[in-house]
Amino acid sequence: MAKEQYIVGLDIGTHLIRVIQAKLEADGTLNVIGIGQADSQGMRKGVIVDIEEAVSSISQALERLERMTGVPVASATVSIGGGHVVAMDSKGVIAISRADGEIGENDVVRVVDASQAVSIPPNREVIHVIPKTFTLDGQGGIKDPLGMTGVRLEVETLIIHASLPYVKNLSKAVMQTGLEIEQLVVSPLAASQAVLSRKQRELGVVLVDLGAGTTSVAVYEEDNLLHTAVIPIGGMHVTNDIAIGLRCTVDTAEKVKLHAGHAIPKSVDRHEQVNLAKFDPEEDTQVARGTICEIIEARLDEIFDFVTAELKKINRDGKLPAGVVLTGGGAHLPGVAEFAKAKLRLPSQVATPSNLQTVIDTVGDPSFATVAGLVIWASRYAKPFGGPGLGQVMDRVFSGSIIQKIKKLFKSFLP
Repeated sequence: MAKEQYIVGLDIGTHLIRVIQAKLEADGTLNVIGIGQADSQGMRKGVIVDIEEAVSSISQALERLERMTGVPVASATVSIGGGHVVAMDSKGVIAISRADGEIGENDVVRVVDASQAVSIPPNREVIHVIPKTFTLDGQGGIKDPLGMTGVRLEVETLIIHASLPYVKNLSKAVMQTGLEIEQLVVSPLAASQAVLSRKQRELGVVLVDLGAGTTSVAVYEEDNLLHTAVIPIGGMHVTNDIAIGLRCTVDTAEKVKLHAGHAIPKSVDRHEQVNLAKFDPEEDTQVARGTICEIIEARLDEIFDFVTAELKKINRDGKLPAGVVLTGGGAHLPGVAEFAKAKLRLPSQVATPSNLQTVIDTVGDPSFATVAGLVIWASRYAKPFGGPGLGQVMDRVFSGSIIQKIKKLFKSFLP
């Protein structure tokens, strides 16, 4: 009888720590059996600023998960975010090793490894090396070169690296809870696994994950990841702006944002009066709804200016047929899809996690996109029912241990 395999995803966010556990069935489907959630302490803009508080928050979320499932958690796939995460394009070139010129798995490993010979500061850590497309003897656009014949093999890759001190602090906080880290996955890549379809990735799409402290961006075209970035501004900045503008508490401002706010001031009655006492009995102020919406619009305008700047870097501003897909807790803000459509000049929609089976309604919330994507990522890049994770392929160096699994890698990443 095959051993049951459970996969755990841990999303360490600025506002909340979320962890889910899923059972990997024999047919490859994922069944979420439990979730844990706790307020995030010791985090700011996606990075750890107090390890002790972060450890306490992670432990609390894990305890709630284990209480729900009754299954002990020993390891997890963990998200990493923050403005220190940077993506860069690179290329690798090798000569085919075999005398007959046929490309073997070792050649693919060597050329991807060669693409990492780039100048990165010593305080940076490579998190992912993602192959995009191959060129064989001048013929470009090759997705999988295995078995082809040639002399010179080139590859274009996307290298994603992060600040080494932040990576070490994150790893230390997780391991102090007793968890082993299976993989570190950049948050927008994880969210993409949960909410984007293959058709969207082929046509061209930008994922915008509106978190509390950060906004993550991932751009796909022809099923290749073109670009990713983490912007250090998120939904909590909108809330803080409202709290300052209305002179109310942050908790009250969050309720006002979700229940009386709107991303587009023209869509509401600007003169309608909102009584703050509905959200906080200690408040007795009335505020014009238009004022609330203008505060929200100003901050959203700044966030999406950064998104536009990221699209301009890769010449995709207004040029993605599948449009923009919004997810994360900030996607709950009324009117945000319409705002994104007007600002980015692209079709826009709010997406929720899919590709998971569960009876837990919470998992279907946009704010669970990253943590849901973590278990999907782990299931796709792991050997079914035990064994080393194929996700290690994406970590720093391509080693000989993945030669037997290289075909599965390209089937997963490329059409």
